[in-house]
Amino acid sequence: MKVAIYCRLSEEDREKRKETEDSASIQNQKTLLLQYAFAQGWQLYQIYSDDDYTGADRNRPAFRRLLEDAEAGKFDIILCKTQSRFTRELELVEKYIHGLFPLWGIRFVSVVDNADTENKGNKKSRQINGLVNEWYLEDMSENIRSVLRNRRENGYHIGATALYGYKKDPDRKGHLLIDEEAAEVVREVFTLFSKGYGKSAIARRLNDRGVPNPTEYKRQKGILHQPAKGKNSTLWKYSAIADMLENEMYIGNMVQGKYGSVSYKTKQNKPRPKEQWYRVEGTHEAIIDQALWEKVKAMREERAKPFATGEIGIFAKKARCAACGYTMRSVKNKGRRYLTCPNRNVSKDACLGAFISVERLERMVILELNRLLEAYLDQEELERHMQWDTNLQKQKKRILENRNAYEKKIKEYAKAIRNLYLDKGRGILSEEDFLEMTREFTLEKKRLEDVLLQAKDQLAEVEARIEAGDAKELMQQYINVDHLTREMVEKLINHINVGRRIPGTRTVPVEIHWNF
Repeated sequence: MKVAIYCRLSEEDREKRKETEDSASIQNQKTLLLQYAFAQGWQLYQIYSDDDYTGADRNRPAFRRLLEDAEAGKFDIILCKTQSRFTRELELVEKYIHGLFPLWGIRFVSVVDNADTENKGNKKSRQINGLVNEWYLEDMSENIRSVLRNRRENGYHIGATALYGYKKDPDRKGHLLIDEEAAEVVREVFTLFSKGYGKSAIARRLNDRGVPNPTEYKRQKGILHQPAKGKNSTLWKYSAIADMLENEMYIGNMVQGKYGSVSYKTKQNKPRPKEQWYRVEGTHEAIIDQALWEKVKAMREERAKPFATGEIGIFAKKARCAACGYTMRSVKNKGRRYLTCPNRNVSKDACLGAFISVERLERMVILELNRLLEAYLDQEELERHMQWDTNLQKQKKRILENRNAYEKKIKEYAKAIRNLYLDKGRGILSEEDFLEMTREFTLEKKRLEDVLLQAKDQLAEVEARIEAGDAKELMQQYINVDHLTREMVEKLINHINVGRRIPGTRTVPVEIHWNF
């Protein structure tokens, strides 16, 4: 029998001082598991080891390789110190240990908590282990959030690296000191802007002098270790200058929490509303004095209007350069408006750049809109395909009410299962009653989760039908239009990719992404 040994050490393990407290090191795990495997007469296939990864991380490199090799049948047994070393997620326990591993002919064994898929009698114990580990993850996540929230509210810096222009104070955790080398660049950026230089012009000026952008500067200082993705990734760009000019950190105010995690089960972050940011004044020394900050702020607010009249261009924030993805900017030349890629101006080699007149892009959009209307605005054809139902909004409301009820019941069952575990620990429930009630609650919770998924599918279908009806109504408003307005572009268009003119022709590739 070939055995694959899996070890994992997380950051919290490193803070433990006693050998008896879980795993003191990866080496301890390897020694224990090797001795156990040899005592069983198993042949070692390979040791898979992840260092500094939590049990909730599904993208651990050795963990992923282990699963790939298991599916390929390269060994017969997976051996861990505890089930939690493999995963702390109940979902993955069910998916792999109880689902795919038996199909792949893989036996799972953990030494300390006696999990063994060859022993059919301890499946419930493995499920309980998974449940307890899941609760551990949830509780740990909330504890960490609470600590971080408290530190942010008190003005302590909690980022992995300091903002460009600052460095971490080695003698005072959570405090920032000025990094003079980078701070000089910050002062130059604010000063140039206050003198009338544009953001692209400032970026080009820095690039022409070979000044590394903030990310590249941190690489050169050994703060970041990931290699540059390409030569353009080391350049200053319009967006980097814009972000710097808006950052209150440079006047001594600590501003954090602009992004928040979606869930403790994922590393995905999403932007948070400005009113939810953590803002504490006067936490560190300012690089930019208040007078210069106020002057730049006033100029930024004035420049935020693309045209002198205060009007917003019809394609503002909608047109993007197809080559580099940057939002195109409006420029005026000889009385005509053009859209150009700002990235083409930050450096000679940054981007070939897209360029098109607003008038020409407007004609192209109207032409394509009329083509779509002619093709799809046949009334009978629309009614036949869309099957528009006047009661769809009522259906949506009913499905949402049901969905909310299902979610509430699922939370109640999850809480009930946790209370059962606590009652068992207090001696209120016997082992037999605990297992029986946990099984019933878990089955009912799983049933409701299946029903919830069905409700979500129904909701998506109804919303799609509503959107289809809205699209019909939307398109009917714009039959035979001669000119576009900003309101029309907002309603009709998600974004437009504009390419570079094809050499030797007048053709500019344009790709329109509609809202319908």
